[in-house]
Amino acid sequence: MKAWFQKIGARMARFMYGRYGDDALNRVLLFAALLFLLIGYFPHMWIFTLLSVALLAWSMVRCYSRNIPKRQRELQAWLRFWGRIRGFFSLTRSKWRDRKTHRYFKCSKCRAVLRVPRGKGMIDITCPRCGAVTVKKS
Repeated sequence: MKAWFQKIGARMARFMYGRYGDDALNRVLLFAALLFLLIGYFPHMWIFTLLSVALLAWSMVRCYSRNIPKRQRELQAWLRFWGRIRGFFSLTRSKWRDRKTHRYFKCSKCRAVLRVPRGKGMIDITCPRCGAVTVKKS
């Protein structure tokens, strides 16, 4: 029995050779498909079932594709998009956590977020990214 599973594993490895495989975007697509499938079980929500089938199909196409550069570009676009969302929520959490000890400002030139201690009066804030100096009340 063990040899049979090893043969199946070897055949699957040969089949997947040169194909893209699994990545973070595929896992998100599968999770969204399962979520839409669950929502589709409610009455009058059949459109979500169709969306789940479409997401599953797209995930399978991505997984078995031999066009690896295109799949990598899709993954990079997804990671840039998700990074902006994650960054927003991370910054919001930090602002809330530090609300009594620090203030947050945006640089007027490069829009970088700057954190300064609270209660220091009027201070010169130098942006570490672009070097611009602004005077603000902390």
